[in-house]
Amino acid sequence: MVVKSATKKRLTELGVREELAHKLATDRNMAAIKQMSSDDIAKACGLSRDDEELQTVLNVLQEVGSNRRRNKSRKITISMKEIDLIDMPEHEIKFNPLNHVLVPHHELVPIEMELEELSPWDLIRVDFDGTERLAKELLPKILITDPAIQALKEAEEREELLRAAEDDRDHPGLPAGWLADRVVKVTRPSPTAGLSVAYRLIVEGS
Repeated sequence: MVVKSATKKRLTELGVREELAHKLATDRNMAAIKQMSSDDIAKACGLSRDDEELQTVLNVLQEVGSNRRRNKSRKITISMKEIDLIDMPEHEIKFNPLNHVLVPHHELVPIEMELEELSPWDLIRVDFDGTERLAKELLPKILITDPAIQALKEAEEREELLRAAEDDRDHPGLPAGWLADRVVKVTRPSPTAGLSVAYRLIVEGS
């Protein structure tokens, strides 16, 4: 017969008397002990059913079982969060138009970089009140429902969710309609210029 030292140590740490822990841990691990009936535990410990020490042992084992159930539940929650935010199997099997050889490279221009990116196109206009603004409405338009724009939208929102998950904090996410009135940069190969760059304004309707 072999005494499982780790099991014996665990039982004694939980408050079971060393002699009883030794008897219970003989040829048994914690999983096997938790499967035992109260009569089996009493017999293994050499205690009668009305012995108070038997009730102490049973209470300890019951508490271990409830803690394990709580820990298991917490692990499942974390696992589901990882599936929702990171694995995202629907994105792995969904066709991404931006990966197609015939689709040029699309990228969102950061809002703080729009003025610099569009400076060669002389889009600064002065309003009636004298304030200067970037007249993005003069750019060619692209619908927000365009497959390439939708792919950009999904990628950006996924990145935002991942950043929020890494920070381990509540995060409101991107606001509704955040993509409208943004500028997208389209870069495509050109036989004469090498690369051709165009900018389009994302709009919700024509």
